Amino acid sequence: MQGTQISGSGEFFLIARPNNSLSVEGRALVLGSLLFLSLAISVAFAFYGAWLVLPFTGVEMAVLVVAFAYMQRHAADYESIAIDGDRVLIERWETGSNRRYEFNRHWAQVVIHRERAAGSTVVALRSHGREIEFGQHLTEPQKLAVAQTLRQQFSNRQTH
Repeated sequence: MQGTQISGSGEFFLIARPNNSLSVEGRALVLGSLLFLSLAISVAFAFYGAWLVLPFTGVEMAVLVVAFAYMQRHAADYESIAIDGDRVLIERWETGSNRRYEFNRHWAQVVIHRERAAGSTVVALRSHGREIEFGQHLTEPQKLAVAQTLRQQFSNRQTH
């Protein structure tokens, strides 16, 4: 999570991204290593007569490739909140599509829902019957910190 407040101007900007600890090349190297290692082990077992290991290794490799492709596809996803004057702009970039939502700062409220089944917290902005979730890439403590920061920003709205 990256956040910036431009002091003195009344502007606020926060961006939330998933934690991508590997680069594209790093992901390819890890995937290639896993595929090579799995194939080498399964060929060795097949050589000693356990040929039934080969189809299961193929399934395992297919699942790994799909999982790594999914991670790569979502590597650039992000969410951002910008507060400038009376405007609150939420932007969500997911797998190549960009969605933008705009609220009036004076009417926007920060809402926290605790989902019992999943054991997670949902932070959302609400105004005039619309509710937009924010923070799907954040940890639970980060979500609560963002909610507190946004509430402070909205409580300072009388001074802007």
